[in-house]
Amino acid sequence: MSARDLSVLFSVILIVAMLVIPFPPVLLSILIIINISLALIVLLTTMNMQEPLQFSIFPSLLLLLTLFRLGLNISTTRSILSTGDAGKVVETFGSFVVGGNILVGLVVFLILIIIQFIVITKGAERVSEVAARFTLDAMPGKQMSIDADLNAGMLTESEARNRREKVAREADFYGAMDGASKFVKGDAIAGIIIVIINIIFGIIIGMLQQGMSIQESASHFTLLTVGDGIVSQIPALLISTATGIVVTRAASNGNLGSDITGQLFAFPAMLYVTAGTIFLLGLFTPIGILLTGPIAGLLALGAYMMSKNKQDQEEIEEVLEEQAEVEEMKSPESVIHLLQMDAIEFEFGYGLIPLADANQGGDLLDRIVMIRRQLALELGLVIPVVRIRDNIALNPNEYRLKIKGNEVAKGELLLDHYLAMSPTPDDDPIEGIETIEPSFGLPAKWISEAEKDQAEMLGYTVVDPASVVSTHITEKIRQNTHELLGRQETKQLIDHLKESYPVLVDEVTPNPLAVGDIQKVLAKLLKEKVSIRNLVTIFETLADYGKLTTDTDLLTEYVRQALARQITAQYAREDESLKVVTCSGRVEKVIADSVQQTEHGNYLSLDPESSESVIQSVAREIEQLSLRQETPVLLCSPPIRMYVKQLLERYFPDLPVLSYNELEANVEVQSIGVVDI
Repeated sequence: MSARDLSVLFSVILIVAMLVIPFPPVLLSILIIINISLALIVLLTTMNMQEPLQFSIFPSLLLLLTLFRLGLNISTTRSILSTGDAGKVVETFGSFVVGGNILVGLVVFLILIIIQFIVITKGAERVSEVAARFTLDAMPGKQMSIDADLNAGMLTESEARNRREKVAREADFYGAMDGASKFVKGDAIAGIIIVIINIIFGIIIGMLQQGMSIQESASHFTLLTVGDGIVSQIPALLISTATGIVVTRAASNGNLGSDITGQLFAFPAMLYVTAGTIFLLGLFTPIGILLTGPIAGLLALGAYMMSKNKQDQEEIEEVLEEQAEVEEMKSPESVIHLLQMDAIEFEFGYGLIPLADANQGGDLLDRIVMIRRQLALELGLVIPVVRIRDNIALNPNEYRLKIKGNEVAKGELLLDHYLAMSPTPDDDPIEGIETIEPSFGLPAKWISEAEKDQAEMLGYTVVDPASVVSTHITEKIRQNTHELLGRQETKQLIDHLKESYPVLVDEVTPNPLAVGDIQKVLAKLLKEKVSIRNLVTIFETLADYGKLTTDTDLLTEYVRQALARQITAQYAREDESLKVVTCSGRVEKVIADSVQQTEHGNYLSLDPESSESVIQSVAREIEQLSLRQETPVLLCSPPIRMYVKQLLERYFPDLPVLSYNELEANVEVQSIGVVDI
């Protein structure tokens, strides 16, 4: 055991000894001076801490110091009543400090008691109680906030663990302070009772046992008692003040002194106002200018010095910031932030700035917010924030859309024109600048505002530039949503689902399916324009089939079949039959026989001639449907659906490929074409 530990143990034993064993007056004087020193150390420590947890031992220390002070009170009381002497310190406080006047001493003692008991102790007790209650109430919210930051990747495991420990320590500390403040209150009450007992029994003992007159006895014992009371109440007052500072202290970057001076004198102009008020007080009242003038002058001088220092400090900070920026640019680590890539970026030339500038009537930012809401409702995916910036490298009227750093769309706009699309492309009487509608590749024209009304009367679809670009952005994001769904985004979807369906989520992940497996399934669905908003059904299916296989292709097929009603509603129109192109038995057999099974999964190994024949046959059928203005849908048997999609994906990316099991039994299906080889 170290010397520090032994010293603390010895101190506690000494406190117990003072309660039982009579101490000589000399030793009592030494202990009283130690008591005052400890109280002063505690007060100065609380003033120099930056947050309460830096002095977390304070509640226990408060208990020991209170016991020490009460033990001293008992020892001095025993010494006063038995020998009429309590040491040099008590005698000095009784005679020198209060001038030997008993009444003055009593008044001073009572004032100290009132200050400590009613003002400081009462306030500290209430603050401790409220702080403990609020800290305990806020604890779950703080823990959840730490977990959220950890899941978002803003904190490391060690940082999160340290924060959790700090939150728990704060709750323990304020709970302990709520109880420890009662020690201070009890100490004040005990001080009053001890003084009354000492005076009454001191007079009785002086008269009956020591043969003093009532006047001598009252004078002698009252003087010693008052001295003892003041000696004990001064450290008690210091400890009470320290308690109040601890419970009212908020976390900051400095100690109490720097915070007070920094915040109280943060506005030098207020000191000028105060100086002027004090000066006028001496000028127009009997107080006199001689008394208030120097004080007002000092205040004005202090205000001037602080204003000058503030300006100098701001200049120094500006210089330091500039130097720091230069150094950062020179340092090899300064390029690390360049590695950060935005998920979605929208760049435009300087001529299109009015689109995004709200001051010029641009509503592109609002439109993008609505796009994110629309896609969230439509696809069940939270689209990342779109980073919008101008790019001097682009042409003035040019824009482009990037997803994960890769350009996916590009176009040009004429801000003072409207995009008009003819219902009959062959007959186009409106004059304008010919162009191609960027979203769907339809022929169109840029027309002036003067021709807008005429174009609408002729049945043209007329669209403003902001709507053109927002539609283009929407379509391109919709086509590439599967690229925007990563493991982190999937984890957020899982966590959101877990709030309402914890049992379902626990059955799926992390066993038998990892987050990466679920991400692959969801991405495959999004790639074929299937909404993942119905996560409950998706997870129910994964829970059923995840134990049988972890092949994400197969799991995706099972999920698609479970979402049959949704998929049917997506392509079938109400009160109309679903017109489809089917695969012939020969095509299905060729594809089924070409599926190769490996340990890494199944894949289609179709010979080039057969592949070309299938693709050409599909192309012919799609062409026939387009002439009839029908939306093409390819229907095939469930075992080969995903392989057919893989085969045709490169050539017909927007062609829906459905299986029989993905259609509701009540929907009427009409075959209007057959793919054959």
